Amino acid sequence: MAALPVFRWHLAPDGYATRRQLRARNLRPGGQQVAAQLERPRRRRPPLVAYLYRVDLAKPVRPMTAARWAALAKANAARRTCPACRRDAGYVIPPSLGTCAPCAYPDPHGSEGTA
Repeated sequence: MAALPVFRWHLAPDGYATRRQLRARNLRPGGQQVAAQLERPRRRRPPLVAYLYRVDLAKPVRPMTAARWAALAKANAARRTCPACRRDAGYVIPPSLGTCAPCAYPDPHGSEGTA
């Protein structure tokens, strides 16, 4: 197994791209192996590493089908539904709370408040 070519940060030759750079061009790695890596040195810590793929071997991004859009909508709805009160919170419920804000922090004075 040959070692990967290693380039310094911002010094990769043309023809290589990270996953994000490929996605910005509407491309995907398409099953190819990592072709090279970038390393950004840091003091007293291991370097940051970014993997590079060959642009000429990249494939176009698959288009979203109606079924994939439906599955994504269902998954996002599940992330917005409070498990305690079963209501749509209107936002993605943070995993740190586990429930919507009204269920996590109930009003001790009831719904009237102290107005």
